[in-house]
Amino acid sequence: MTTLKDFNRWGEELETRLKLRTSPIGIKMLEKEADIPKEAKRPRKDFGSHLALCQAFAKSRREGLTVAMLREDHWCYVPVIAQGLAKPPDFYLEGNTDYPQRVADPEAAKNLAKTSPRLEYGKYIGIVSAPLRTAAFEPDLVVTYCDSAQLRGLLTGLKYKKGEIVTTTLNPGGACVQCTVPALLSGGCQVTVPCGGDSRRALARDDELIFSIPADKLEDLIAGLKHLDDTGTGYRQAAPDMRPEYPQPEMYVKLGKMVGLDMNE
Repeated sequence: MTTLKDFNRWGEELETRLKLRTSPIGIKMLEKEADIPKEAKRPRKDFGSHLALCQAFAKSRREGLTVAMLREDHWCYVPVIAQGLAKPPDFYLEGNTDYPQRVADPEAAKNLAKTSPRLEYGKYIGIVSAPLRTAAFEPDLVVTYCDSAQLRGLLTGLKYKKGEIVTTTLNPGGACVQCTVPALLSGGCQVTVPCGGDSRRALARDDELIFSIPADKLEDLIAGLKHLDDTGTGYRQAAPDMRPEYPQPEMYVKLGKMVGLDMNE
């Protein structure tokens, strides 16, 4: 049975094995106020200001803070609607947030609004995030900001145990929603591009992507990353070596010959 100590240890392993610049964060949806960790900061009360959810995530991954966001703490409507903290207004459902600034076709904009991923209205009162290595709660989801090479390591590690391949939908807007709600709804992993707000308001870097994994898949991912490190093919062992006819593993040589390549042994 997975324990909180396991999640904390896995958080440390992710940081170490992938040399991450910021901490992977554990994320949990809150159903009642009693679920809020005692050490959690509430932006409106503790900082004297509202935060966008991307900024709360940034405080967790960069500053090591546990941050709980209820509706009154938010400064951006996007996650409030997507997390079911408020009913989507008709103005939103009619596509007015996209048309005509971002989407030229009003019907297409309306369809995007109506099909945007949302959690059940009223099921949750908020969300909490914290560095996975120090989180005092068992997460629903783990979100990691990474570069493309680190993402490749994560995807390769995930593939090891059960051959799992990630299928994702990319949307350039609302990264705080795209990296949480689809994964919570589907139980699958998700890759997300930081949105303009995440970049401008929460300082996401231009070379960062976001990888989200449900908590129940994390053990398999960690096993895969360990296997890669143990076999010398992990993120830390990768060494650039751009040369022609580079040495190939035995399996590559074997398959190359089978498909008619001159492997020049």
